[in-house]
Amino acid sequence: MEDSASCSSTVDGLPRESFLARTLARLSSTQCLNVSAEGAAPVAVVALQRYLSEKSEGLDSYSYDVTVTDGVWRAKCLVHPSLNGLVHSNSLRTGGDIDITQCSFVYDERVLGHGYICVEKLRCGAERSALLSRVKDVGALPMLVRRGMECSAALRSDAPLQVSRKHYLSLWNNDDPEGDIWTSGCSSSDTVLDGEILFSKITLLCSLESCFRKTWKPLPLLVKIIHKSRLRYYGKFELKIDYPYQAYFEVADQSGTMSLVLWNELCPEFYQSLSVGTVLYIQNYTLKQSYSNRSHPQMDHHRMKSLNVISPCVCFQEICLNPRNPISFLTLVSPKTVLPQWGLPEVCYQFTTRSELENVSHNSACDVIGLVTFVGRVERVKNKGNKEKYWTYRWIHAVDGTSDLPFVLEVFSTSQPEVFSRICPMTYLVCTQMRVRHVEGSLPYLTSSCETETFITGYHKGQPYVSDPGVKRFIQWTKTLKDNVVLQKTAVGGHYCYPRPPQAFSQSIADALSEENKQRILETLHYREHKKVAIQGQITAVRYMKSPKTSRGTEEKEVKDIFPKHFPPRAVTFFQFEKKSLLLGSTDFLQVQDVSTDACSGCGTSPTAAKSRCVTGAAQRQEVSEHLVRGGLHRASVSRRFTFDEKNVLLQQSNLQPTRWTAEGNADITPGVCPGYYQVTILGTVLSWELLRSQKVLKKRLLCCEIFRKQKNDSLTRTHSAFQNQCDSPDVCLAEEVLATAPELEDTHVVCVLDLCHLGGDEMEVLINKVYRVTEVSLN
Repeated sequence: MEDSASCSSTVDGLPRESFLARTLARLSSTQCLNVSAEGAAPVAVVALQRYLSEKSEGLDSYSYDVTVTDGVWRAKCLVHPSLNGLVHSNSLRTGGDIDITQCSFVYDERVLGHGYICVEKLRCGAERSALLSRVKDVGALPMLVRRGMECSAALRSDAPLQVSRKHYLSLWNNDDPEGDIWTSGCSSSDTVLDGEILFSKITLLCSLESCFRKTWKPLPLLVKIIHKSRLRYYGKFELKIDYPYQAYFEVADQSGTMSLVLWNELCPEFYQSLSVGTVLYIQNYTLKQSYSNRSHPQMDHHRMKSLNVISPCVCFQEICLNPRNPISFLTLVSPKTVLPQWGLPEVCYQFTTRSELENVSHNSACDVIGLVTFVGRVERVKNKGNKEKYWTYRWIHAVDGTSDLPFVLEVFSTSQPEVFSRICPMTYLVCTQMRVRHVEGSLPYLTSSCETETFITGYHKGQPYVSDPGVKRFIQWTKTLKDNVVLQKTAVGGHYCYPRPPQAFSQSIADALSEENKQRILETLHYREHKKVAIQGQITAVRYMKSPKTSRGTEEKEVKDIFPKHFPPRAVTFFQFEKKSLLLGSTDFLQVQDVSTDACSGCGTSPTAAKSRCVTGAAQRQEVSEHLVRGGLHRASVSRRFTFDEKNVLLQQSNLQPTRWTAEGNADITPGVCPGYYQVTILGTVLSWELLRSQKVLKKRLLCCEIFRKQKNDSLTRTHSAFQNQCDSPDVCLAEEVLATAPELEDTHVVCVLDLCHLGGDEMEVLINKVYRVTEVSLN
């Protein structure tokens, strides 16, 4: 065999056949290999890595490398662009099995001795690979390389197989640093400089105005970082830049503050090392005009002069550090070298307590500290300016002892993946530069900005805020708490939507029509992507599904039809936000289960119910062309109480699928339990495919959705679903006096706002966000 791998090997003293080695050997004599069912063997996915493609492949700008193992060898392969959809849906995922059914070997003539396997067709197998459980150390398995290509760096290193690309991106967003290049730079401020000589050779920020000339050669700067932004990736096909990154910092000296920008290769080298409070000695920088639409932190509390406006003719200048033309030099000054006579300002914060939040004006910036009691799952939303770019975010509750209500925090990725992925209940969370949001009909919440940084227990040491009086008061309050009491009020994961939608629904007819002409939303949603849909129609069936626990500890399903005479008109308020819903300690969680198998295949109504209740008649069902969503109650839709013993598993389930498989956190846990939920059937048409993300509301659960379409131009949408109201006592929510008021909504047209979230694979979550009467709808 001409390859550097044997088709069989000895692992743990036992001889094993290697499917990967055998496949590589066969590729030496054929351009494309089709693997028969008899010759196929499952391989486990241990890594899945994304990067900007070398050329545009249809609608996808990204390529994926997948590392698989058969238990004997590892092989790093290119995923054919036609399979990218399997990544988008998280069907091709780390930790799962796949069967490779067609592959080829690609020679890259641009680099001597470089080639790789391209997986062209595959079948996704078990989501949890049994093979990986038998391998003690996946990283210790040898990498399969073709003979003569042993020196191929991309096959063995943390670099893409397509050699024109130098680095990987985070798998699910472009904001987080990914790969070894981000940890290989300077790790600490350990440079010791002669303070007196250093200070005599610098210029102040306020003096840059007099030095602003084309031929100007700047003197060094000595500044302190007072704000840090998240990373910005601006890579495109046509750009010939290896590391197209940008990061903003606000720096200050005794004369004022100014923006500093780190460009390209300097970002992987320095970004992780530059923290708020770090002192920098900067040489060979340039001044350039700032991007007019960039965000800026709110810094009034620093009480320092902003020097970004250098001259009356040129507004918003910034200090630029470049890897070339010219080469900038950046030195991190050790804290023990910093002298008082330098006059560098202290880093200031503006911590706001929960009791003060109602009095803080809309869009104001503030810093908060709290004890986390709830952490939602990570979701994604598309960037409006770039359909292939996603923001990742999660909702968090944190308490600080100054109010019975928690902070409600919408935290987007802050280019701190090691912190963002480890936020969990019982940790002390600090969020800086959060923006206050006041929405009519809801309590205020906070959302992160480009300059927000987050810190949790284990990351607070050395941060400038540790000496802030507000932080010290919070720490003193936490000493009065008992862990076992707080744990009873915690939750992790599940669906979460906030704030409450407006009292009246408003969407222009033009927007609705243009959205209808787009591709079907349910087919274009990506993994954990969140969208809103509005449908109008009639509520044709409502059922209450009760799941009491028996003495044997098993679940038995009890179904109660309440349509049409028992559907509560107060369902419109039943969906509304209540203060108590913010306190998750008394929440009853939803039990994952399937819709009853005795339900009518057409509309979900039980055959034992009166035929008149099956409103979606045979004539209407004949017009339906396809099912867009099938499913039951999804496990990922359910919040679950936090425990320290299950911490790693709960974190993994609430986070996005990881780029690399690890054995940690793969155990199974018992889902949460809910005594019951409602199912609702709505017959109607699509009103609008997308609403503003700001129209969010807390605590509705609508599941088991089935959406159909007519064969012709107009749409027939039938949503069969279930929702849950989280409250202190489910029996109160199900009281007969509430159900008895149903006649007011019988045959009434309504508009329902639905939350959609792709949970991975073929699971689609659909939840009722808000129900409007037609009188509450305004089509402009």
